[in-house]
Amino acid sequence: MSTPDLNLLITLDVLLTEGSVARAAQRLQLSPSAMSRALARLRQATGDPLLVRAGRGLVPTPRALELRQRIGPLVADAQAALRPAETIDLGRLQRTFTLRSRDGFVENFGPALVNRLRAEAPGVQVHFVPKLDRDSQPLREASVDLETAVIDADTSPELRTRALFRDRFIGVVRSGHPLSQGPVSLEAYVAGQHILAAPQGQHHGRMDEALEALGLERQIVTLVSGFSAVLALARGSDLIAMVPERHTSNLRAGLHGFSLPLPLPEMTISLLWHPRMEADPAHRWLRQCVHELCSDAAATLPDGQQR
Repeated sequence: MSTPDLNLLITLDVLLTEGSVARAAQRLQLSPSAMSRALARLRQATGDPLLVRAGRGLVPTPRALELRQRIGPLVADAQAALRPAETIDLGRLQRTFTLRSRDGFVENFGPALVNRLRAEAPGVQVHFVPKLDRDSQPLREASVDLETAVIDADTSPELRTRALFRDRFIGVVRSGHPLSQGPVSLEAYVAGQHILAAPQGQHHGRMDEALEALGLERQIVTLVSGFSAVLALARGSDLIAMVPERHTSNLRAGLHGFSLPLPLPEMTISLLWHPRMEADPAHRWLRQCVHELCSDAAATLPDGQQR
C-alpha cells in the first residue's frame, strides 16, 4: 500500500476554502494546470469529484463538505507544529481584537480585561460586539476573533474551545417583591408573571420545557432580546426574570436573586475561536488573558450570592 502524499492535505484545504482552481493556484503560487493536476490526484485519492461545475463556478460535493470540517484543523495543527515558537513584544504590539458575547459579559468582565490590556499591551484595542445568534461564520471569516458561548450540538466542530466558568440560572425580582421574602415555592413561581430573554424571538425557554414535563406552564407577558432588558424590566415592575447568575452579576445590583424552585442543569461558558488563530502568539496571549480574568472573577463570586 503506497504512502499518501500528505502535501495534498494543504492543497485540498485551500481548494475547499477558495472553491476555485484559479484562486487556489494563485494562493499556493502554482500554475492553473498544476493545480488541476493536483485536483485530479485528490479525486483519485478520495474517490470523489470534490468540486463539480455549476454554471460558471464550482460547488463542493457532500464528501467535500465533510472533509472541509476535518481538513482545516488538521492543517492548522500541522502548521502550528512546524512553526518555530514565537515571542511577542506586548509593549509594541499594535492590534485590534473583536470579541463577541451576550450582554452581561462586558459589564462583568470587560473592565478588568481592558485594564489588563492597557497595562500589558497599550497598543492593543478590544472591540466588544453583541452576540445576536449562534452563527459561527464571523469566526470563519475572521471578522470576530473570539466568542463566548455554551457548547452544544449546534456548535461547529471545527472551532476550538476552552471552558471559562460554570454558571446556573437563577430567578430575579425587584427588592421588596413578594418572592423576595423567603424561599420560593414552585407554586408561587408559576403563579407569577414572567419575562423571557429571547434573542431570536422564541416563545419558550429552558424553564418552560422543564415545567411542561411536569404538566405546568408559566405566564410570559413580555419578550426581550437580552439580559440587560430583562433585568431593567424586573427592576421597575413585579415581573419575574431568569438570568445566568455569574454572567449577570454586576447587572443585578439592587435586585433580589433566588434559587429556582425547579433547578435547571448548570452550563459551561466557553471561549471559541477559529483554528487559523490557534498558533498566533498575540491571539494566544489574549485568550489566556480572558481565561484568567473570567476564571478569577467566577471563583470570587460565591454560589447563591444575592444582589
